[in-house]
Amino acid sequence: MIKAGASNPASKVPLGVWEKCSSCQQLIYRKKLIDNDYICPQCGKYFYLDAEKRASMLTDSFERIDENILPEDPLKFTDSKPYKDKLKEQQKKTRMCEAVLTGLGKIGDFDTALGVLDFNFMGGSMGSVVGERITILIEKAVEKRFPLVIVSASGGARMQEGIFSLMQMAKTSAAIARLKKARLPYISILTHPTTGGVSASFAFLGDIIIAEPLALIGFAGPRVIEQTIKTKLPEGFQTAEFLLEKGMIDMIVPRPELKSTLIKLLTYLKSE
Repeated sequence: MIKAGASNPASKVPLGVWEKCSSCQQLIYRKKLIDNDYICPQCGKYFYLDAEKRASMLTDSFERIDENILPEDPLKFTDSKPYKDKLKEQQKKTRMCEAVLTGLGKIGDFDTALGVLDFNFMGGSMGSVVGERITILIEKAVEKRFPLVIVSASGGARMQEGIFSLMQMAKTSAAIARLKKARLPYISILTHPTTGGVSASFAFLGDIIIAEPLALIGFAGPRVIEQTIKTKLPEGFQTAEFLLEKGMIDMIVPRPELKSTLIKLLTYLKSE
């Protein structure tokens, strides 16, 4: 028992030393979590990775592009608070100016155009700036003859931008079509979660589609689908494993093996 007036030793533990797993509820020493690629060593749950960590994990060098393209509020949208205020809050919280990081980097020996969506920024939602940055990235890949890799983690189109968000589905899909016409490879990596307008556009247009284990992947939520088709959905519906079984994705790759798998695939695709 700690006597009145005595200091609590637990209070001296610096913030950020421990992380709690939302699945098994175990406390994990943060350094151990980092060394384990942000996978819970107790139950195997995958923690969210921010875009910077993901880019660092996949590349040997990386240079950002299009950081000067910033979001606006075309509809002057307000729900619980003005959209422009939400953007400022998210930018301060995540230290990102938008929900996607794009750039050119090296994956092994391969110059690559890489885009990474960050679920921490408004659920990785795709607004007009996300769509524009992805499109410019694809155009850079065509210009430089680089393969394209996009890592998705998104709740879908951003409702605060309405039709401007939905237009990005067609815009990014058209850019992918130009990439394919140029006969350049596109590898799409689906992480937890990849849903909505992102899954209905560029995320599922890869020549090779990879998913992380147990990732939630789909378009609408299970409850909406069940109410629409009046049918109970099968167990494990919308997991990466279910989609692999049904032929919707090509492979499931554990996070620690993603970079080496990309190098093998890029080596194979280059020889084609």
